[in-house]
Amino acid sequence: MKILVINAGSSSLKYQLINMEDESVLAKGLCERIGVEGGNIVYKTGDGKVFKKEKFFNSHTEAFSELVELLTTGESAVVSDVSEISAVGHRVVQGAEKFSKSVIIDKEVLDAIIEVSPLAPLHNPAAVSGIKACMEVFPKDIPMVAVFDTAFHQTMPEKAYIFGIPYEYYEKYHIRRYGFHGTSHRYVSARLAENLGKPIEELKIVTCHLGNGSSIAAVDRGRSIDTSMGFTPLDGIIMGTRSGGIDPSIVTFLQEKEGLSYEEVNNILNKKSGFIGVSGISTDSRDLVNASLEGDPRAQLTCDIVRYQVKKYIGAYAAAMGGIDALAFAGGIGENSLHMRAEVCKDMEFLGIKIDPELNVKYDRTEHDISAPDARVKTWIIATNEELLIARDARDLISK
Repeated sequence: MKILVINAGSSSLKYQLINMEDESVLAKGLCERIGVEGGNIVYKTGDGKVFKKEKFFNSHTEAFSELVELLTTGESAVVSDVSEISAVGHRVVQGAEKFSKSVIIDKEVLDAIIEVSPLAPLHNPAAVSGIKACMEVFPKDIPMVAVFDTAFHQTMPEKAYIFGIPYEYYEKYHIRRYGFHGTSHRYVSARLAENLGKPIEELKIVTCHLGNGSSIAAVDRGRSIDTSMGFTPLDGIIMGTRSGGIDPSIVTFLQEKEGLSYEEVNNILNKKSGFIGVSGISTDSRDLVNASLEGDPRAQLTCDIVRYQVKKYIGAYAAAMGGIDALAFAGGIGENSLHMRAEVCKDMEFLGIKIDPELNVKYDRTEHDISAPDARVKTWIIATNEELLIARDARDLISK
């Protein structure tokens, strides 16, 4: 069985074709600048062949047509015919309260994704475009599956997701904590339990998905009970360009003092804050670490802030779950920043968290246990794989 995994952006199309017999990647790549001049496609096969082409794609439909041609013809071919693809799994950011698990897409599901699009105006319309384009290009008998970033967090209790604003706004506009990166947190927590050789139903886990966008989740016996991102992916810890959680009065204060519109404040908080806003240097944590090691004070401050905030969430979630058995670092920063892991876990012995400095260095960028021998809590680097989990969900749904 072969599953195609799609992550459609407003002007991009990421894809992976996965052979579910051994879960190997047959092909993967990206179409960029769809609808914009200077478009291109990058296509890589599992055996290392790379194909690049500059091409203007007027729509996602044209990008899918190009992808099908690459998958099935010439030196780039990995299948003889598109009919060899058993299903297509689509990443959808916002499923709101309508979806607590992955589903096969039909008209009702597609309408529901469109209905909740106001809660994710930058993401859901793009996913809908990708789904519709895929349906146009692929044979009608190939099922489409939607996998929602928010679904895993639908197990949160009301006390974790209701905000302290008039309840009528939850009833009218569905304003609540939704959380994101759910597919990653689900994969990482399950993978960690597998590595520990224990049923996830017996474990209290904190998962840290840390990258340009970051979130932390409390996974209690396999269920998400809280997570750092909120109504939107802006909440939580500071990120590449996002502020993370701030005092809401800052918004109205800035509007009054700077004469800013809603759009201008939204742009500041989402695109000019976080790493770049505090450091003034870069949105990339690697640049900040290098600059901090060279003595740049604002780069060091930025590193200190993000590490401090991650540490606070770990402590808070351990308290919320009544303990912690395991801690996982995942994502571009979580997997690749030994400095961050070391600082976050520093002075956490009171919770049972203690990492081995040598293991932290030795297994940087590698999935491995980095716990100290006497640590009560197991700390792991886990390589997240959202695409694989989407493919597994699609396989399981069409196999029922």
